[in-house]
Formats: sequence, C-alpha cells, structure tokens
Amino acid sequence: MTSESKTPKAPNYTDEQAAELVAAYSAAPNAQTVETFALKFGRSVRSITAKLVREGVYKKPEYVGKTGQKPIFKEAIVQTIAEKMGLTDPESDSLAKVNKSALEKIAKLVVSISE
Repeated sequence: MTSESKTPKAPNYTDEQAAELVAAYSAAPNAQTVETFALKFGRSVRSITAKLVREGVYKKPEYVGKTGQKPIFKEAIVQTIAEKMGLTDPESDSLAKVNKSALEKIAKLVVSISE
C-alpha cells in the first residue's frame, strides 16, 4: 500500500458565507431563511440546516397540529381536570380514555366553574 498525502478538504462554506448565514438566520429563524440560503449558496436545505446546527444557532421548528396551534396532549388535559376536581390517580386514569375533544370541553367547563 502506498501512502498518499491527503490534501486538506476545502470547507463547504467560507467564513463569510457562514457569518452571513448565521446573521440572517439569527434575525429571522425560519424555514424561508433556510430555503433562501440554500438557493443562494447552491446547497440543499439539509446542508444549510446542518451548518446552522454546527454554528449553534438552529432552532427546531415548533410542531403545530392541524388547527395551526401547538398541540395539547390528553394527559395534560386530564391532569388539569384532576387538579381542579380533586380526583385521585385511579379516578383520573379512566378520563384518559375519553375522546380528546370531549376532554377539552370538560376541562373548559371545569376551569370556568373553578375560577
């Protein structure tokens, strides 16, 4: 086997590109900024995202449900109802089996009554 000297790999992003990307993303941390720089630098969205992660500025997009709002888990709704009504754990366990929309209506009513 011959030992070939390896030349250092050229960086994917210049310091100027990295600085521009970080500044723009810090000002507007959204998918549109990532897509804009992917086109500008001729890179994939995943490459831009990876660079932002390495630079320590990437913010994972917050998940939103079908309604456009951050989802509330059934367990949190059950916990709210249980606290407001003074239910024990076994009593509140059966609430977790109820349909989510029904739970939301019950929670809304219970909270309004307890206020």
